[in-house]
Amino acid sequence: MSNSHKSWLVALALCAAGAVVAQEAAPAGYPGIGRAATPKEVAAWDIDVRPDFKGLPAGSGSVAQGQDVWEAKCASCHGVFGEANNVFSPLVGGTTAEDVKTGHAARLKDPGFPGRTTLMKVATVSTLWDYIRRAMPWNAPKSLTPDEVYAVTAYLLNLGGVLPDNFVLSDKTMAEAQARLPNRKGMSTAHALWPGKSLPATTRRPDVLPVACMANCEVPTQVASLLPEHARNNHGNLAEQNRLVGPQRGADTTRPAGAPPAALAAAPATAGSAVSPASPKPAAGDNARVQALLQKNACVGCHAVDSPLVGPAFRAIAKKHAERADLASYLAGRIKSGGSGTWGPVPMPPQTLADDEARTIAQWLAAGAPK
Repeated sequence: MSNSHKSWLVALALCAAGAVVAQEAAPAGYPGIGRAATPKEVAAWDIDVRPDFKGLPAGSGSVAQGQDVWEAKCASCHGVFGEANNVFSPLVGGTTAEDVKTGHAARLKDPGFPGRTTLMKVATVSTLWDYIRRAMPWNAPKSLTPDEVYAVTAYLLNLGGVLPDNFVLSDKTMAEAQARLPNRKGMSTAHALWPGKSLPATTRRPDVLPVACMANCEVPTQVASLLPEHARNNHGNLAEQNRLVGPQRGADTTRPAGAPPAALAAAPATAGSAVSPASPKPAAGDNARVQALLQKNACVGCHAVDSPLVGPAFRAIAKKHAERADLASYLAGRIKSGGSGTWGPVPMPPQTLADDEARTIAQWLAAGAPK
């Protein structure tokens, strides 16, 4: 047999062996489709932390270290003291030292208490730790190291009076923190989300009944209080006179009820509000790159082109600063450094994108944010 024929036979044998291995590695029930995940692939996805703390990685972080992480990466959205702002609900508040002792957040049952903070509701520290690790910070989820997650969780619990100033949270001390959580005994199966063995069989029923109201349906009522026009702003803007801690902000009395905040309203068309003619209009290819950069850097999570979202509309940004001769470089700097106050109380944290990406987005904004 010639060497060429031998080579072909060897190649065919190897292909057949590979096919057998692929079929053997395919998931059960789906012959010939896909393959079993490798241990490394499973480990990359298997990052959940259970209430019994299984799944916690080794690591630790102190309250003091957590304060540094919080001020750098969390305070811009959640406030220096966890009081949040107009967009995010407060994380801290509504719990007492007595709640830490009993394990029940008493104000959850108080109909007169208007707010429900995170520390009032959460029943397991693992839930808090796991969510911070997966989703925070908002503009760069999963970027915190395990030690940073331990530290910032410790600081958050310290803000709520749960952990002392010198506490070091780790995979070894997580159970100590759990034993002090204000609502650790607040979980119950006495509801209809699932039957639960604690419910008598006679009271177990689905949470949702497939019966629609078709006649004599109740009309929902909404109770609200509004200041009359003649008294609306007699004592200054009430929103600026309320404490920043807690869910109550006060009404913005500089505008009628229902009107958008002045900072988020589109600027009126004036002779000086047009986009500078010196700003070149991006080519189609540049526009496609800008859209990709906006998606990549999560800009569209807070901004839309034509209307305000969490932050101002892209086109409103161009109109507001159109008179600047250095508009593109100014916007690039603001993208990188972040800031607050220009568009209302919701701050924008500093962005970590590359300088050339910031310049590209800024040039697109300076050109009027064309679609």
